[in-house]
Amino acid sequence: MIVRQDLLQIARGFLMGGADAIPGVSGGTVALILGIYPRLVAAISRFDMRLLGLLTGGEIREAAVHVDFRFLFFLLLGIGAGLGGLMSTMHHLLEHEMQPTFAAFFGMIVASCWIVARMVGRFDAARTAGALGGAVFAYWLVGLPLLQNPPESSLWVFFCGAVAICAMILPGISGAFILLILGAYHEITGIVRNVASGELGTDAITTLAAFAAGAATGLLAFSKVLHALLARHRSMTMAVLTGFMVGSLRKIWPFKTDLDPTITEFKLKQFENRLPELAAAETWFTFAVLVVAGALVLILERTSASREGATADSPS
Repeated sequence: MIVRQDLLQIARGFLMGGADAIPGVSGGTVALILGIYPRLVAAISRFDMRLLGLLTGGEIREAAVHVDFRFLFFLLLGIGAGLGGLMSTMHHLLEHEMQPTFAAFFGMIVASCWIVARMVGRFDAARTAGALGGAVFAYWLVGLPLLQNPPESSLWVFFCGAVAICAMILPGISGAFILLILGAYHEITGIVRNVASGELGTDAITTLAAFAAGAATGLLAFSKVLHALLARHRSMTMAVLTGFMVGSLRKIWPFKTDLDPTITEFKLKQFENRLPELAAAETWFTFAVLVVAGALVLILERTSASREGATADSPS
């Protein structure tokens, strides 16, 4: 029976899936905003030898508890629904309303940076350096040109899967965008579309298997690293993640110049950031969308915190 908490995880997953449909926006950012990031990383990191021992010993219930299966199941259900349900909507908005759409996400992430920065506590010299380092790295990463002639090998596809999945669980860095940089996005999404239409050849199976193996390897290994960092160096880790989010804002700055208007497909387009035209009414509408979106995130965070406090103070 689905209870209130399960429905909440589905809703959270839906928001994460919707964010993953936006180039330059990470589902990890949404997980961090919603307060489930440490739990998600911890659950993924528990796919280990202990889990294997529990499964081979027939201890299914204990295995499910070990990996927080119920939480992951309903969260993944929501992520799938978000990706499937919002992909076409986001595609339309990015094609026809890119500036206000990016403005909304820009405002949300700016507000989220403030929320996550508060989790750090005091910014001493080390944490400030960590945040600046994360910001510089993310700013550089999202500005990289796309690789035009990627290697054609299963090893390269494996590497792409491992790197993209690591980026996907890092706040501020989009896994889909990393695939674009590495030149593997179109091949992987093309194969997925062909599979959906019933077209599946030997080469496609080999490519998907290599990509899935890379993603699984990267996710399991990187989640353990993140889990250890959050457990032992939480404040410094949150400072670096705050920097990642700040630096990634470069990718979704709403005011852009289309470098090649002849290209119609959004995912193939190249943009250059520009300063807003302050005399244009559209600019002020964009700023209004940005501010409202940011304010909504702050209101949501305060409401959630108030409810959690009320729950904690209520008599048992």
